[in-house]
Amino acid sequence: MPVFYGTEVASPLMLGTAQYPSPAILAAAFRASGAGIATVSLRREAGGGQDFLRLIEGLGVPILPNTAGCHSAREAITTAQMARELLGTDWIKLEVIGHTDLLSPDVFQLVEAARELTAQGFRVFPYCTEDLSVCDRLLAAGCEVLMPWGAPIGSGLGLANPHGLRALRAAFPDVPLVVDAGIGLPSHAAQAMEMGYDAVLLNTAVAKAGDPVAMARAMAGAIESGRAACAADPIEPRDMATPSTPVIGKAFLA
Repeated sequence: MPVFYGTEVASPLMLGTAQYPSPAILAAAFRASGAGIATVSLRREAGGGQDFLRLIEGLGVPILPNTAGCHSAREAITTAQMARELLGTDWIKLEVIGHTDLLSPDVFQLVEAARELTAQGFRVFPYCTEDLSVCDRLLAAGCEVLMPWGAPIGSGLGLANPHGLRALRAAFPDVPLVVDAGIGLPSHAAQAMEMGYDAVLLNTAVAKAGDPVAMARAMAGAIESGRAACAADPIEPRDMATPSTPVIGKAFLA
């Protein structure tokens, strides 16, 4: 199972807590998913008050607050400080948004915020791109986990740049990597795990599904299947056919 900042979590599935039809469906989806971490947007969920916090704490998994909606390093740092005070955790999923439509990371502000939060004792989980130079800078800033996007948040497009994600996995074989954002189908989640990623973080694909509980269960199965496939050392793709039946011993008719 994945280990983040010295903490082993029970499942490679990290599940968000926003946009569910009701608190009861949120709780049921979490139970069905077996998710190992619950992500919480401080800004989005603060309006739920103590009832929401009790619901999240009752899930029985580590909480990963995030800085969703922040557009500058200073804004993200302040939000992270508030999250630590409210939720009592040094973990923070760091989001600094650079493009309003795509919700893509502002990588310059992201690195700045990561460096400052690490200096303040936070355990930073940065939402980033698959760019190797950006990831290098995040690691130099003190991050011990990287969370490259699969596709824009909430898009459901899956892994838009599988080559880049494979290159990132190969470049940092010992760094915990999490595909974050863009997952729409269980097959997308399985693909990420087949590449050797340590975990998948998703929200919208479950929360906005017609049946969130059934989709949560499907995602859990896909992630476990992809993880098992990676461990089984799958065959490499080939350009040409390879016969599964050997020619030796085959009868030849004149």
